[in-house]
Amino acid sequence: MRRVVILGSTGSIGTQALDVIRANPERFEVVGLAAGHDRDGLAAQAAAFSVDETALGADDAERLVRSVDADVILNGITGSVGLGPTLAALETGRTLALANKESLIVGGDLVKRLAGPGQIVPVDSEHSAIAQALRSGDPSEVRRLVLTASGGPFRGRSRSQLENVSPSEALAHPTWDMGRVVTTNSATLVNKGLEVIEAHILFDVPYERIDVVVHPQSIVHSLVEFVDGSSIVQASPPDMRLPISLGLDWPHRVAGIGRPLDWTTASSWTFEPLDAVAFPALDLAKTVGRAGGTFPAVFNAANEEAVDAFHDGAIGYLDIVDTIRCVVDAHDGVDEVTREALAEAESRARRKARSVISSR
Repeated sequence: MRRVVILGSTGSIGTQALDVIRANPERFEVVGLAAGHDRDGLAAQAAAFSVDETALGADDAERLVRSVDADVILNGITGSVGLGPTLAALETGRTLALANKESLIVGGDLVKRLAGPGQIVPVDSEHSAIAQALRSGDPSEVRRLVLTASGGPFRGRSRSQLENVSPSEALAHPTWDMGRVVTTNSATLVNKGLEVIEAHILFDVPYERIDVVVHPQSIVHSLVEFVDGSSIVQASPPDMRLPISLGLDWPHRVAGIGRPLDWTTASSWTFEPLDAVAFPALDLAKTVGRAGGTFPAVFNAANEEAVDAFHDGAIGYLDIVDTIRCVVDAHDGVDEVTREALAEAESRARRKARSVISSR
């Protein structure tokens, strides 16, 4: 029996994790729940799963992580506010099932210094796929990692065709059901840029050996290419409950958690290059990742501000990445990365982003 704490329990990842646990009561027990703002939803979940320990807000989630006896902590919080709970989870020595990519992006060096071998299990579908494929060979045999991207709702459009797209169009993802921020990030491909940085940090593979390919069907979730020319892929219908279940009990698989592919029916999988002109976020993210230090935190903070502004009608779709670039270009970086330095860099980035947004 795995004792589980779920952070971000009322969000997309959290509710799907509870689906997994509900279907496998002999395997998992919920011992703690934390939500951002949905007090009523949190109370309903606590009652349904007989959970006494709950928290509301990121600061209280850190307290929960440190005080509850658990085997695995699933961080499904959205945004950089997830960094504190991530660090707290690592300090406890427990397994961290990480869906909050922002905490790894923002606190990369801090997180890596705290994490023990195998302590972080990635829950993003792409990184879960890579982790599964990496079990097929030795790290020295890896030639490159290839992350797949659906292309989002605007795949195939030119930059000029993207000028007047609306927030509702950006949220119409063709294959995944996600929250507002992640879905918008998928439309701009900022999400894929964050995932490239995440892959570099998680798997210690240099950026020049991490590629992205557009795969609209979202069946191949990512792949690892080995030095002998073989590629190991992880393929399954798009369903986040599969990587979530692996995160909860890595490396063991939960029977019946997802439906398998139907190999008796004809189907086509396509792969195509990314249009870096229409979607410049990926190249910008790689530049930021190579710079390291507080630059990824600045990239992420500027994006969060820009996404909110886009949905508030203050800026257009193309202004999101343009705003991020302006903020990154204005950042000087720091010599030593600490929580205080990261907080200051984020604060300055948000102020700069709001200034750029107000001038548009």
